[in-house]
Amino acid sequence: MEFALLNGDIIQRSEAKVDVEDRGYQFGDGVYEVIRIYNGKMFTVEQHLERFFKSAESIAISFPYTKPQLKEMLEELLVKNNLATGTIYMQVTRGIAPRNHVFPTGKVTPTLLAYTIKAERPLENMKSGVKTILTEDIRWLRCDIKSLNLLPNLLAKQKASEQGCFEAIQHRGQDVTEGSLSNVFIVKNGEVITHESNHLILKGITKDVILKLCSKNHIPVQERTFTLTELNEAEEVFLSSSISEVMPIIEIDGKKVNAGIPGPLTLKLQNLFEKEIEKQCGVLVGKII
Repeated sequence: MEFALLNGDIIQRSEAKVDVEDRGYQFGDGVYEVIRIYNGKMFTVEQHLERFFKSAESIAISFPYTKPQLKEMLEELLVKNNLATGTIYMQVTRGIAPRNHVFPTGKVTPTLLAYTIKAERPLENMKSGVKTILTEDIRWLRCDIKSLNLLPNLLAKQKASEQGCFEAIQHRGQDVTEGSLSNVFIVKNGEVITHESNHLILKGITKDVILKLCSKNHIPVQERTFTLTELNEAEEVFLSSSISEVMPIIEIDGKKVNAGIPGPLTLKLQNLFEKEIEKQCGVLVGKII
């Protein structure tokens, strides 16, 4: 039996239902977050909760709980579902109200939902690397909000899937932004470069961990916009996300990166990232290297 968290109560997942007039269902009027679970523990939980609350605040949703209260409920949900490796998905919407494009007046209680998903680490892809395509970034201009409105991301990811690729790297004109569900990094002259965290990309939690690891281990790093030309000429390319961790990119639009194998700096960062996981969550059973 699996359980879900709905509005403060942990109930059977099959019983977790929302009203047809929930604004998340009708308008995508809400935000979401995904937390990676290793050894039954939440990785970088404080950073994820901070981003979750900030996204809600950015669209004027008053959160029904404090961060410590939500963290406690999520920990209880993990125990109930006995999840060792996977994710917690959670979302909050503006709540239930008659359909109207204007925000509802009066007291409307936000709807909070969370549930767990079993998901092993994608070790084979992390060892061999993945193929990607390029696609124009057609999303709105507040990509820093982790909104439920993901249709452009879905279209990009579907396009990649139909071409036998793992991810779509998005760009606005000549400027590379991020993947459909990941941040993108290049290595140029031994330096790691990734898009600055602004309104054009999501401020990735995994991205921030990587940047801190670079700083601690004297790996040169820049947060700045880079171009399609720089991407095409990069020594190494990799992506990051809560699910994919540090994922080598070995091909872009049919052109091989680093002769089609993961690069040395990417492999080093994978190793450092695994050590960070173990520092927070305990020893990992399966490892990349």
